[in-house]
Amino acid sequence: MASPESGLRLAVQFASAADDLPSRAQVRRWVAAALENNAEITVRIVDAEEAQALNNDYRRKDYVPNVLTFEYGEIEPDVLGGDVVICAPVVEREAREQGKPLKDHYAHMTIHGVLHLQGYDHIVPADADIMETRETAILRRFRIPNPYTS
Repeated sequence: MASPESGLRLAVQFASAADDLPSRAQVRRWVAAALENNAEITVRIVDAEEAQALNNDYRRKDYVPNVLTFEYGEIEPDVLGGDVVICAPVVEREAREQGKPLKDHYAHMTIHGVLHLQGYDHIVPADADIMETRETAILRRFRIPNPYTS
């Protein structure tokens, strides 16, 4: 695991007018907990318009996602690069609909995005099981319940 001091260069950008956004320190802790490699990451929290535009421009999908990950591979030897874009209105709506604390859902979406940067995926059921198990273990460190159980 990379440590925040040695293996993580992180930029946190707030491009949303939403209330109750996580702090930079919270985002840093969540990212660091999910890292298995040295990395240079930008986490950007955005509103729906930007999230939908990015999803449409880069994935040709015309809807507002909860999280997008842009993985750049190794930007220098042994340093992964990428961006995690989290859509505040979708995260707020999902947390409300699922009856979970907003900060818990931000933690989950941050960790989910960082795992994608490192090659985890959930398209194939076996891979989804691996990714969800990893997410659940990381979230447990923050005393956040398994997001995949009701």
